[in-house]
Amino acid sequence: MCALVRPKVPFKYHSKDEFPAKLAKWIGHVFYDVLPEHGYEIRDEQIFTAFQLADAVCKQKVHFAEAGLGTGKTFAYLLTAISYARFTGKPAVIACASTALQEQLAGPKGDIETLSRLLDLDLDVRMAKDPRQYICDVRVNRLMNPLIEQPGGALREVARWAEETDRGERSEMPHVPDRVWRQVSWDETISCEICSSRGFCKLVKAREHYRPARDLIIGDHGIFFDDLWTRDERIADGKLPLLPAYSAVIIDEGHKVMLPAAMKAGRQIVKEDIDSMLSLLERIQGARTSLVSITAAMGKVTARFFKTLHHSVIQDERTDRLAVQIGDELLEVADTLRRALDALSFELQNEQELHIESLSTAQLQVYEARIERVTAALARFCRNRGKDAIVWVDRVDGSFWVVPRDLSGMLKKYLFAKSLPVVFSSATLSTGGDFSYITRTLGLKEPSSSSVDSSFEFGKQVLVYLPRRFPPSDQEAWFPLALRRLVSLLRLSGGRALVLTNSPSDVRRIRTGLKDYRLPFEVLWEDSAERGYLVRRFREEVSSVLVGAGFWEGIDVPGEALSLLVIWRLPFPPRDPLIEARRHEVKEQGLNPLTEVDYPEMGLRLKQGCGRLIRKQDDRGVIAILEPVLGMPWEHVTMEALPAGAEVVAKLGPLSILL
Repeated sequence: MCALVRPKVPFKYHSKDEFPAKLAKWIGHVFYDVLPEHGYEIRDEQIFTAFQLADAVCKQKVHFAEAGLGTGKTFAYLLTAISYARFTGKPAVIACASTALQEQLAGPKGDIETLSRLLDLDLDVRMAKDPRQYICDVRVNRLMNPLIEQPGGALREVARWAEETDRGERSEMPHVPDRVWRQVSWDETISCEICSSRGFCKLVKAREHYRPARDLIIGDHGIFFDDLWTRDERIADGKLPLLPAYSAVIIDEGHKVMLPAAMKAGRQIVKEDIDSMLSLLERIQGARTSLVSITAAMGKVTARFFKTLHHSVIQDERTDRLAVQIGDELLEVADTLRRALDALSFELQNEQELHIESLSTAQLQVYEARIERVTAALARFCRNRGKDAIVWVDRVDGSFWVVPRDLSGMLKKYLFAKSLPVVFSSATLSTGGDFSYITRTLGLKEPSSSSVDSSFEFGKQVLVYLPRRFPPSDQEAWFPLALRRLVSLLRLSGGRALVLTNSPSDVRRIRTGLKDYRLPFEVLWEDSAERGYLVRRFREEVSSVLVGAGFWEGIDVPGEALSLLVIWRLPFPPRDPLIEARRHEVKEQGLNPLTEVDYPEMGLRLKQGCGRLIRKQDDRGVIAILEPVLGMPWEHVTMEALPAGAEVVAKLGPLSILL
């Protein structure tokens, strides 16, 4: 059997010490000589960023690489990532913020394919997607069971495709709506130990495909942090980590890492999971009285806990992560539930020893593992009266999330202390060149950093529309006025617009409001299909309008298809528990949460959103903000987030110049 041939570094060097200098020389050659031969501009901002990245990676630093719009930061980090992977013999991981960004980077005609062709590099690049992007064979088989109600047309189509597909990626069926896909996608509640497709499911095949990657693994933030937090435990248990050993990490859209880091570090407690387990235990024939008693008691305690929990929720329609008011009653019932679970675990172990045939050993082990996870989450929640955890209730499914509060400490232990180069790349990592907010958030001391502005001439390419006399957004009069202004803008631009909202509820409300208007172009709604598919449709259907809360970062729609960018509301952070934790931290330090958290968060997100409009030197367009700005306390931070040099107007008339 022949050994795999290790791919060569794309330039010659004679020793490890010589590698950094030769890498820098090759990067200069690519940007100054090779790419211009293929029509690419020489961009000083891009080249500076590439040199800074190469130096940081070779010195195994943690580096913030902020590169403004149009600098070409993707090519800047790819050159170093590819070379360093081949130098070390291990792939580099590039973690993206979404599946759409993964496709944009590594899909057909994406940045990597383009760079590979231009430099004549035979790259081995593979995508590692979120498990929820893969179909679940067990769920499909369950839906097609002739003894239950037959599925509708969309599900039958998915079922037919499931019989033919190899890896079962959603990108193969991009037109399937979210509501349908959720019924057939990977089911995290099914343990591999008892799954009928164990070892042969679509997700296993996907992992078998990407693990041997030699150059680059293009993952998302979620799968990267899932691997990071579980890696040591999986290896200790004799299991393969989710990702192979890697040489470097580049986190694209690096300003967005804290949410996926938190969710993968936390534990989710789902009432339905506990109820289904108790229901099965109640049906065991010949169970001992003690097991029957604790099962009945568990049902009452579980119901009481979730009832108390939902009464403690702080409502905020702008987020799906609802904060919880922690009080004595909630802590008491949580501790009662924890102790009841401990008792149930003890009784299940006794039942296992008695070999009850109506409940398999494998099923008992699954329940014990589930009880252990829930118990650990409740113990963390109850410790120090909830001060050691960040908690929330998921608006969609009502589940309870418990996340370690010291996320920065975990990042230090599992990532920053590993002596691996880690690059956070984004157009928005700082406020006016000040990286203190993200540095403090990640718990870093002295990261290296580089920052370059955009090369675009925004004064010639962008008009900003800030209407006067808009009532504040918390007044009832705002919505119908904003909707009418939105319709006027869309008609003026002939569609060709991206409408950014702060929450799915905003999308639904706009959708309902627009039913009374007959717009002569197609409107694409965020929840109607897979995100990457919607972006492609938006790009191809030039007159279409895309409306969503999930398109503030990363999507690339150059040209006429995106000529109008509408900010429905300024993206002030909601009462999100993760943001609340940061507010609490700065308040304890004697600082103002409004200026130290809320304003930086809003400014960074607004800057990202505005970055969707101009993607090329010949792009032109309008940014319209349908919420009061001028004369408001947040005017300064808002104006700083807008494209530098862009003209601001207060009337619709001048917009026709660029629309």
